[in-house]
Amino acid sequence: MYRKTISLWRYPLTLLALFVLLWLALAIAPVFRSDWLLENLLVFIAVPMFVLTARRLRFSDFAYTCLFLFFSLHAIGAHYTYALVPYDEWFRALTGTTLNDLLGFERNHFDRLIHFLYGLLVTPAAVQIFAHYGRYPRVWATLFPWLFMASHAVIYELIEYAAAILFGGDLGMAYLGTQGDIWDGQKDMAFALAGSAITVTALAVAGRLPVRRP
Repeated sequence: MYRKTISLWRYPLTLLALFVLLWLALAIAPVFRSDWLLENLLVFIAVPMFVLTARRLRFSDFAYTCLFLFFSLHAIGAHYTYALVPYDEWFRALTGTTLNDLLGFERNHFDRLIHFLYGLLVTPAAVQIFAHYGRYPRVWATLFPWLFMASHAVIYELIEYAAAILFGGDLGMAYLGTQGDIWDGQKDMAFALAGSAITVTALAVAGRLPVRRP
């Protein structure tokens, strides 16, 4: 029994340990410490919540992998501030040209990528939460997780807006990260919803949407 329990939790615990090591490394000398603290509110709330509720709901290894990837990329964004993640310099070092020049981008799009990946990578966990606690026809197994992610996307943008008004100045602008785009919030939500839609559609097509019948 003990060996079976260890085997069951080995993979998620390994991912948690790797994330903690990465997070600690990126916590050293971030570009903007105050913004780093604000960005990590998500980590301070979500990661302990997943750990404390793990006995009641153990996600699949696939869902844990997706969560690990999302939180790791979020940690990178928090370290640099999203608008300053030097992906163009990294891409130039590998290819000799910048990704922005190659794709015609005029701004840093790391924040757009993370909002898209939030929808894409967190949705598998949302699907399993609803499958574990809910009882409904199969069509709702697709709709409920997507609406859940949609509500989170809206709430997060409202929190960003409130924080920008509350703190103002450089900190407010760094956390908001609009980079001069007045439609930044709407575009971020659209990317998150697109990512979530892709995931629930792919799971539905693959027959991987678990359902508990009423």
